[in-house]
Amino acid sequence: MGATFDLWKATKWVLFYLLVAVIVVVSVFPFYYAILTSFKTGTALFQVNYWPTSFSLDNYWNVLNSGSFPRNLLNSIFVSSVTVILALFLAITASFALARVRFRGRGLLLLTILGISMFPQMAVLAGLFEVIRALGIYNTPWALIFSYTIFTLPFTVWVLTTFMRDLPVEIEEAAIVDGASPWVIITRVFMPLMWPALVTTGILAFIGAWNEFLFALTFTSNNDTRTVPVAIALLSGSTQYEIPWGNIMAASVIVTVPLVILVLVFQRKIVSGLTAGGVKG
Repeated sequence: MGATFDLWKATKWVLFYLLVAVIVVVSVFPFYYAILTSFKTGTALFQVNYWPTSFSLDNYWNVLNSGSFPRNLLNSIFVSSVTVILALFLAITASFALARVRFRGRGLLLLTILGISMFPQMAVLAGLFEVIRALGIYNTPWALIFSYTIFTLPFTVWVLTTFMRDLPVEIEEAAIVDGASPWVIITRVFMPLMWPALVTTGILAFIGAWNEFLFALTFTSNNDTRTVPVAIALLSGSTQYEIPWGNIMAASVIVTVPLVILVLVFQRKIVSGLTAGGVKG
């Protein structure tokens, strides 16, 4: 009986690690193959190889030194960074009100905020386009910042509200006794304790703004204001019949590597931030 149990236990562990290996391969292989392709040129691009057979930086050189891709890269950095700053500023003040201030309809308001995030981008595209045009920010980075902030806020408000609810109320009461204002309580008391949640929401908001395509394609009309997802999609070859797969793969690697590094550096804070509020006591 004991031998049978040990065999079943060993089989479960083997199946578990086999499943993990399959998930890792499926997740990592597309990026790995993109890296291999980015180092190929000429006819080598159309040869299926799963191990490096050639090494050339021509594709990276072409992407970074021709066209407007460097400008598009700077646009993405600016738009994503400002979106994160605005979203966190608005979300942390809103989460303080929703978590600490008692008022009628607080729960309904929080559910409404979360429900807004369920609307697909296509459903609000026409209306949002009219708003952006009325504000006079069409074909500017602020059009993207405005739209990205709207879609980022529901998630950030929800996560930060859940995290702030779990902070001991005694800390806030002690700050009030010392004469601290609500703004001082938020910035000096709560924010130092909320770094895991702030890092999590900030990184996810940054990734969402960095990878967004539909709004970036709709609200910008020239290469000087476009972001990298649109710039990659519009990369063209020397003729209309040529698809520059090498340049596309090189550009994809350039814009993906920083995100991978960012997530690896802050992975522990991301996990702790996402699980915050999930367990009481």
